[in-house]
Amino acid sequence: MNLKEVVFEIENTFSMKQAEDFDNVGLLCGNPEREITGILVCHDALEKVVDEAVACSANLIVTFHPIIFSGLKSLTGKNYVERAVLKAVESKIAIYAIHTAFDNDYYGVNFGICKRLGLSDQKILLPKRENLKTLEVMVPADDAEALREALFSAGAGGIGFYDQCSFSHGGTGTFRPLAGSDPYSGKQGERSKADEEKVSVVFEAYKQNRILRAMKEAHPYEEVAYNIIRLDNENPYSGLGRYGDLPEPLAPADFLKLVKEKFSLEVIRHSAQLPQAIRRVGVLGGSGASGIDAAIAAGCDAYLTGDVKYHDFFKAEDKMMICDIGHYESEQFVTQQLFEILSEKFPKFAVSKSTGNTNPVNYFL
Repeated sequence: MNLKEVVFEIENTFSMKQAEDFDNVGLLCGNPEREITGILVCHDALEKVVDEAVACSANLIVTFHPIIFSGLKSLTGKNYVERAVLKAVESKIAIYAIHTAFDNDYYGVNFGICKRLGLSDQKILLPKRENLKTLEVMVPADDAEALREALFSAGAGGIGFYDQCSFSHGGTGTFRPLAGSDPYSGKQGERSKADEEKVSVVFEAYKQNRILRAMKEAHPYEEVAYNIIRLDNENPYSGLGRYGDLPEPLAPADFLKLVKEKFSLEVIRHSAQLPQAIRRVGVLGGSGASGIDAAIAAGCDAYLTGDVKYHDFFKAEDKMMICDIGHYESEQFVTQQLFEILSEKFPKFAVSKSTGNTNPVNYFL
């Protein structure tokens, strides 16, 4: 497979359209036509990771964090970013970043954290909005089923853990073919009636072009009558953070002990311990202070994230225990998650997991 084909398969698995606007996800460097000999999965595509890719004959690095976060103005090797990218280019190694596309993925970063803690009844903490639309299309009743099949094949009609979802109702359509038309039925200059169905399907906004293309290819009419409606619904299966319930309530001290054990931690920065037991837990991997208010609103007793600033801890207000377990520590399972997913996706060539990524922060105890 060449790089272009591998990228297509990756983006069929992780929607880059669900990444945050500020992020720099996707193919950062590499020739799309080059044949891929192997994939190295890492947390950060540092220079030593590029060396590791060379050693294991992998010419594609799939990284969680993008090594290029803002526009590069030069490639002279004057800092760790330029040295890594320059070495990758010189070694003919492509770099592909996933980052917040995986943060927002239902089975992404925060799913991994919740799985580690054994949380049940999980829900998205900060569901994404404005990425769902409805297509309504009018079609002759006899052709409605064929059109539905085409829409489903293009990715329309998915709602949570269900697919091929649609709604239809019948009615009478009218039309008058004008000069220059080539009508499916009826005659030029005469108004006609037809028994039609309005077929409605929900879809994610990034699929719009391919869904409309499939609709027009499957539709018998020369001119297709359709509406696209932007929804304000929350998408409960895409968004940042997650929350769920522990199997049994734990005293705050026992909960902190559990977190230390599951995340191999020596230190946890946290707000005051609560008098009540911890049952509902919110999580947001990486820098997650933005989710504190949502975690409180969701009734969380504790909230795990990283990079919490001094004043952010005051937001707890004795309603919830805020725990800063560290940025890297909260994302430490990402490389393994991506390795497992990509190994299953690409069984015909080697997918390796980097051993070169470690926490850049050291603690003195």
